Amino acid sequence: MPPVAVPTVSPRVRGARRIAAALVAAGLAFALAACAPDPVSQQYLEGGNQGYISGEFAVTEIGEADRGEPVEWAGVTETGEALSSEDVAGEVVVVNFWYAQCDPCRAEAADLESVWQEYQAEGVRFVGINTRDQADQAISFAEKHGVTYPSIIDVHDGAVKLAFVAATPVNATPVTLVLDREGRVAARIIGQLESASILSTLVGETLEEGA
Repeated sequence: MPPVAVPTVSPRVRGARRIAAALVAAGLAFALAACAPDPVSQQYLEGGNQGYISGEFAVTEIGEADRGEPVEWAGVTETGEALSSEDVAGEVVVVNFWYAQCDPCRAEAADLESVWQEYQAEGVRFVGINTRDQADQAISFAEKHGVTYPSIIDVHDGAVKLAFVAATPVNATPVTLVLDREGRVAARIIGQLESASILSTLVGETLEEGA
């Protein structure tokens, strides 16, 4: 009998399997695709204005060859400090779009903070993008929910949100993006983060690139 060929498994496939396992463990339904439209994107394209989608959750990983150009962004945080893509150049960055009255944003705050605490010693940066609130509301939210990373107040001109318009539906909240060391979007989570392990896996994979 001729020998049976055993197919090799790429790191990207292994990573996808780890994410799938995390989702199954959390009891979630999810969409995992590189380019296909997800439910929230479709709602935005059709003119929906719910602002966030309760019960819809989609994870998209983008291959290194398909990430396009780095995203350049800049703004001012809730404490009045300037923060831009130049300040975090060369680091893996997690960007989370949120606002205080968004129920899923409140629900996922602890998981985001957990992953931030897990990876900040490795040079990963977390940046919130508050799309509706003034600085005092953002500060109150951070104190109440134990959030220790900064948020840019983007309500005045939406400049940061528009900078990422090619990567995320601008009408969807919450959205969490993982940027690689070149500032390109490596992964996108639309909807409430239901498990810290999902984001942790995405961040860990992005850190491993080129290591």
